[in-house]
Formats: sequence, C-alpha cells, structure tokens
Amino acid sequence: MQFDFEEERVKKEIHSLNAKRVLIQLPEGLKPEAPRLARIVEKSGALPIVSADPCYGACDLATTDAESLGVDLIIHYGHSKMVKYERVPTIYVEARAGADITGAVQKALPLLEKWHKIGLATTVQHSQTLDAAREILVRASKTVVIGDTARASYPGQVIGCDYSNAKSIAKDVEAFLFIGGGQFHAIGVALSTSKPTVVADPFDNNAFSIDKEAVKILKQRWASVAEARRAKTFGVLVGLKPGQKKLEEALQVKQKLEDKGKAALLLAAREITPEMMLEFPSVEAYVNTACPRISLDDASKFKKPVLTINEALVVVGELSWEELCRKGLLEG
Repeated sequence: MQFDFEEERVKKEIHSLNAKRVLIQLPEGLKPEAPRLARIVEKSGALPIVSADPCYGACDLATTDAESLGVDLIIHYGHSKMVKYERVPTIYVEARAGADITGAVQKALPLLEKWHKIGLATTVQHSQTLDAAREILVRASKTVVIGDTARASYPGQVIGCDYSNAKSIAKDVEAFLFIGGGQFHAIGVALSTSKPTVVADPFDNNAFSIDKEAVKILKQRWASVAEARRAKTFGVLVGLKPGQKKLEEALQVKQKLEDKGKAALLLAAREITPEMMLEFPSVEAYVNTACPRISLDDASKFKKPVLTINEALVVVGELSWEELCRKGLLEG
C-alpha cells in the first residue's frame, strides 16, 4: 500500500461517535480506493456514502452535501485540517505516503549543484520525510532551511493555495527542493517564491527542474493582465466552498475596479468553470477571489482573462507587474 489510510483509527472514530451514516471524501488520486474504504466503514456498523464530486483540498469540505444527506461524520482523506469550525463532525486522514525518498533526492543533487542554500518544501503526504531529505542534502554540503509559519499543519508543508512556509524562507535560500509527485505544488513553490525549484518525485524515483514551466506560466499571466487592462466590465468571482469564501476581499476588489471607472459584478459559484462564464457574455474579464490556482492552472481553458486578486491590483495600478513578480504570483 502506497498510502496510510489509518484504518484502525477510522474504525475507532466511527464507534466513538456512534456514527450511523458516513460521508467519504477523497481527492481524485485516491478515489480508486473508495470501494475498499467504504467496506471498512460498513464493517464498523455505519452506512458509507462516497462523494463522487471533485475534491480539490481541505478548503473543499463537503459540509453542505453531508447535511443534506443526514450524515453523522465526514471522513476527509488526503489533506490536513484547514477549516477552523466544521458544522458536521469531521476527521482528517492525511494518507501519508510510504514511498522511499532517498533515490529521488539523490538524483536531485546534480540539479542543485550550483546552489548552496536550499529550502525544503513538501505536501502533507511526505511531511514525515523532510528530516531524511535534510540529512541527504547536508551530507552533500548544503545548508538546508525549512519554513514554519504555523499556518500549515507541519513545517515545510505547502498546499495548493498557501505557500507561506516557502515564502517565509525565500530570502534565505537560493533554490528549493520539493518532495512529492507531479508538478502542481512544485510550480506553486516556484511562482510564490520566484526561486529555482527542483522536484524529487519518490513515486517515479526521479528528479527534474520545474523552472521552464514556471516561466511559461508567468508569460501567460502577463498576457492575461495586459488583456484585462482593456476590459470595461469585470466579474468578481466569490467562492462558495467553505475554505474559499472571501466575500470581503471580493467587495474590496469590486470597489477598486469601480474607482477606476470599470463596471464590476459579483458572481458567486461553487465550481468556477469555462461553461459558467459563457452565461455572462458582456463580462470581459474576471477576478477570482476563490482558489488562486484556478486562474493559473486552468488559464488555457478560459476564453477570457481570469485574474488573481494581486493581478487585479496590477490592473488598477496599485501594484506593478515587476513588484508582483518579486513578491511571487501566489501570495499565501
């Protein structure tokens, strides 16, 4: 098994809460495990219901769905706690990965050769591996720094919308090593810190630089900002998911746009999709106050600019593009 699903803990929690109906929420990569995890819930004496909707993070807690289904307990897999108060009892199973990081980190060393001070970052699945990664880097004569702002659950941990641990040490390092699979979070580290970033992927036992992808995204973002500057009518998107609802920020953005002579319409949505935007043909550009990664990672799917809050500040003249790039495209 690649991931630890804490099956005994789950059983104990179900019995402790005397839960009779349980909603299982899984991110896309873990959904294949749903039938097996449902059987565990069923054997514990509760009715399992698996949420088939997409789950993008702990900000996307299926509280409303659980309430409508009369659920006693949500089991949220793959993320650490983010929402402060849950309306439905919720346990978080972080699904720690069991993959050995040694080979991938050693393969990353040649890619880090020209830098001495290295920042470490990872997701919750690999947060237990940072000490081992640090040891390998120290043996290679590197100085290692791990950020800990206490905003995330663990030192060095980053999530899709919060890179504060990485940003807090960006001035103290020359490059970052990200431990984990794929490109998504590593690109976030690069965009939020403006530092060279190397990935050590323990699942593929491989290492690679993410810098070309980050530069490509920067160019795409500048093109979106330039196009949005010509827009007269904006839609300001308000997320309806528990950890993405930023109404006050949306109201502030709306006011700033209107102060510059732009028309601005508040649009609330659970899912921000290209299809949704087609319903508002008079809107020429959007500002997304929900998950900032929607603007960056799905840009090619949208026919109109979808800006982050900070990119909107560039449009209204409160921030220069150069300042934004120095700060990093992702604030958190």
